[in-house]
Amino acid sequence: MCYNKSVENSDLIYGVHAVVEALSAGNVNKLYIQQDLRGKNVDEIKRLAAEKRVSTSWLPKSKLTELTENGVHQGFVARVAAFAYAELTDILEQLSDRKTATLLILDELTDPHNLGSIARTADATGVDALIIPKHRAVGITPIAVKASTGALEHVPVVRVTNLSQTLESLKKNGFWIFGTDMNGTDYTNWNTTGKVALIIGNEGRGIAQSLKKQVDEMVTLPMVGHVQSLNASVAASVLMYKIFENKRGKA
Repeated sequence: MCYNKSVENSDLIYGVHAVVEALSAGNVNKLYIQQDLRGKNVDEIKRLAAEKRVSTSWLPKSKLTELTENGVHQGFVARVAAFAYAELTDILEQLSDRKTATLLILDELTDPHNLGSIARTADATGVDALIIPKHRAVGITPIAVKASTGALEHVPVVRVTNLSQTLESLKKNGFWIFGTDMNGTDYTNWNTTGKVALIIGNEGRGIAQSLKKQVDEMVTLPMVGHVQSLNASVAASVLMYKIFENKRGKA
């Protein structure tokens, strides 16, 4: 994860995995540990803090709970500079010579838990970057960082003003645009060859109609139950693993 104080965002992260990853990356300015905490996690985090020369304070659990606004901090809170989003032009330049690439576009997701969970699977499946809109969508918050269990230290996140323009730019750079819909190609028959950009829709309304017009192909996850939709992070995970499986098969 990269941080930049010029980016407007919270400067606190919490939870064992998020704090360990931030310390390992050298992104922590100040560390707070629950004063009565003991165990291997404490020893490991203390070692990392000493190695990175990070100042550490021991605080009561109640104070850490107050700092994190009742977040599940597990006894560890770190103060960092705000998250620095990647630039789309930089990502496209990095991928320009690649024959295959995977980008995940999140269309106005609002739940930071979903964002964090998606980032966790994106890291596991080798997704090259996440793209999110600047407006009407969740950004990188402490809750998202914790839910990602440190994955947001490793997966670039691009925040754009206009998703429609972004899709046009991706097409010009050789990406095929895919969306998720009840009526589409069965994901088991999905051709993910080349450069793939997959749109995951909003938790309630799905993909915006304006974006659907720019999609090259819709992909569907067959369901036989009474509920006709999956949680956004679950659907994204299944499809990311499908892309991953296809890449491994070709390799």
